[in-house]
Amino acid sequence: MTHHRFRKKLKPSNDAMIMNCVAYQKGVRLGDITLDDISEVIKQEDTFVWLGLLNPDSTLLTKIQKEFDLHELAIEDTLSAHQRPKLEEYGDSLFVVLHSAVLTQYGVEFGETHLFIGKRFIVSVRRGTTPNYQKVRSRCEAMPQQLAKGSSFALYGIMDYIVDNYIPVIDGLQARFEHIETAIFQYHPNYHTMEDLYALKRELLLLKNATLPLIDISNELVRFHKDIIHPDISLYFRDISDHLKRVVQEIDAMREMLISAMQVHLTFETVRQNEVVKRLAGWGAILAIPTMVFSWYGMNFKYMPELDWEFSYPVVIGTIFVSCGLLYRRLKRVGWL
Repeated sequence: MTHHRFRKKLKPSNDAMIMNCVAYQKGVRLGDITLDDISEVIKQEDTFVWLGLLNPDSTLLTKIQKEFDLHELAIEDTLSAHQRPKLEEYGDSLFVVLHSAVLTQYGVEFGETHLFIGKRFIVSVRRGTTPNYQKVRSRCEAMPQQLAKGSSFALYGIMDYIVDNYIPVIDGLQARFEHIETAIFQYHPNYHTMEDLYALKRELLLLKNATLPLIDISNELVRFHKDIIHPDISLYFRDISDHLKRVVQEIDAMREMLISAMQVHLTFETVRQNEVVKRLAGWGAILAIPTMVFSWYGMNFKYMPELDWEFSYPVVIGTIFVSCGLLYRRLKRVGWL
């Protein structure tokens, strides 16, 4: 099959679920091909097919299963989605699930990428909020010597791209945390502050659940599956593992700081409540003086000497004001008011 034939074939324009269906030979892009040609193309030496799908339905996945001879359990997982990050081996192909993360104004949004990898093909299935892999394809095509080593280099490119996108997400979460931390230490915490802290903690937990399993996946790709993963490419996954370890360390460090911020927030709330209680107690003590005096006169005793004294009223009122003033001054000095 010549280069001319490949260039004539176009991907199905009426199927929005197919992003790309491209054949490569010795690291060089031959051109777009149709789904019906896949089974014939992958029989050629030094050739592999890179197929990209977006939210495919069951009909398309069934056709893909037949063209690449994929296992029905992997197809079932892809159709149902909502899978945890994992790597499974089905005969002469691998099934990998990755979680991508994108930071938006509403928080972190996660998507799934399902990958079917064989010696002469790679199929990527994107679901949810996932980035477009056109940049990955362009970068791989710019390195034909590495791409000539087959589908494993395309797998590395996709995994590396997903892991690299974790970094700006972490930076964005760090900026959000610093904003909340500033609000706490400026002594302006409120109900929304604690709500934001818990939302941030939840997003960090989801991000860790997305990244942590990828370390084991990368390590497995380094040590095993030599019939699919080219020996020269397997070392690249060790680099991904190192990046993931740093990402996980940053997540753990931020979670510890987040827990400390929650404790500080609760401490400030307790201090603020204590200040309110102290002020209420101080004003209660001041109001107790006139309350006690007035209660005396409310008992209606017949014999009270001061009742017949013409200056008794101003003396009692003055005494109350002086006593309240002295008590207010004393409480103010000790910080209760």
